[in-house]
Amino acid sequence: MTDIAGHWIDGAWLESERVADSYNPATGEVLGRFADGGEAEARAAVGAARRAFAHTDWGRDRAVRSRALLELAEGFEARAPELALMLTRENGKTLTEATLEVGAPAATLRHNAAQALTEVGTAAEVAPGQYFSSMAEPVGVVAIIVPWNAPVALFIRSLGPALAAGNTVAAKLPGQTALTNALVADVVSKAPSLPVGVVNMFTESRNTGAPFLIESADVDMVSFTGSNQVGRLIAAAGAKTLKRMNLELGGKTPMIVFDDAALACTLPILAAAVTTFAGQNCMAGSRILVQRGIAERVREQMRERLTRVVVGPGEEKDTEMGPLIDSAAVARVDRIVEDSASYGKAIVRGGPVTDGPLASGAFYRPSLIEVEDVDAPIIQQEIFGPVATFEVFDDENDAIHRANATEFGLAAGVFTRDVDRARRVSRQINAGTVWTNTWFAMNAGFEEGGYKQSGLGRLRGARGLAEFQEIKTYVHLVSPRG
Repeated sequence: MTDIAGHWIDGAWLESERVADSYNPATGEVLGRFADGGEAEARAAVGAARRAFAHTDWGRDRAVRSRALLELAEGFEARAPELALMLTRENGKTLTEATLEVGAPAATLRHNAAQALTEVGTAAEVAPGQYFSSMAEPVGVVAIIVPWNAPVALFIRSLGPALAAGNTVAAKLPGQTALTNALVADVVSKAPSLPVGVVNMFTESRNTGAPFLIESADVDMVSFTGSNQVGRLIAAAGAKTLKRMNLELGGKTPMIVFDDAALACTLPILAAAVTTFAGQNCMAGSRILVQRGIAERVREQMRERLTRVVVGPGEEKDTEMGPLIDSAAVARVDRIVEDSASYGKAIVRGGPVTDGPLASGAFYRPSLIEVEDVDAPIIQQEIFGPVATFEVFDDENDAIHRANATEFGLAAGVFTRDVDRARRVSRQINAGTVWTNTWFAMNAGFEEGGYKQSGLGRLRGARGLAEFQEIKTYVHLVSPRG
């Protein structure tokens, strides 16, 4: 690697004609320079992945795949402190949050390594002399398009099952985290059992390489994490070649607080769900729904908690919430909050930090907006910032109606001491993940994904592996003796 962070394609570090700067959103300072790729790098990545799929035994050798995934897990563990520090500087999240993110890949990859070895097919003699069997095969070349808000964890969440299934990969990584991307690629480059060309990674800040991945006939599948607006465009573009789509899209997580909830435990979770990653998370608890009998108490305590959140650079030990990704995000989020004044009431009116030592960074203080009408724009759109709405409901039916009133269906939370109520309400919420008395708990063995406009398919778990596989059925007729 040179002083310019490059792309890892076909077993080599490559640069680009275009070079760009990577910035620290907490200070505005330049952290380093990176090769800013595009269509040429995407073509090279797809070509390398196609050759590796056609001319290596990667797709047929489970033992090699498992071994390579274990090597990757060890590599990420060994480099975790370095990765966390760079992610904090480049993305803005706190060092605690970055450490949590870069610690996730090892467990995910070990789970995928086990999946590579333990998958089985089915077989039966369906009639005398007539044998049927089915077996999973890799899809082929998988394009992975990674967002900037959790670039390490979300890349590995798609990469692990793609490799376990025997596919090869061409990955587009975000320009906002280019230096972090290069460290991830360096870990990948040092896995001795990974054949050349199986994993190819390029970074771009524009949007020329990603469209090529989506439209190329040499790409068999796209795994994308991002907004539902972009997800729809990707699905439409990919339809021209009828390639498989795995899309985890936006969310608007309702956090439903019933009047019997243990508030001493619930309130810290609600505050964390708004401010973790500065709200730049598709599972952020961006809708707080509270039963009427406890609404005033929760309203006042959330006002107090959000007002005293310590905003600052992620490397500082007292910081509770870092900056947004850039100043454009600050302006966008603040416009949404400002517009809500025409139909909502600010319980906490945060906003951009414009003076003092934080003025040069992309800092935004949390906001909480009370809204009655579920059709209000601030409820219906994903904000991707530390902003939550506060809604009051009367009973279970009202809570369920409100929770399901958006086009999103990624996740939800239910807070109650009543086990039967928790199960009953969870069953009726249209979301791929529903937590009871907690938030953001995930496990590599259990699926993630969205209902409605929050996506197609699943990641993690058994279904997460199946997303990256084709099923072939074999039929064998045995001639009768004689």
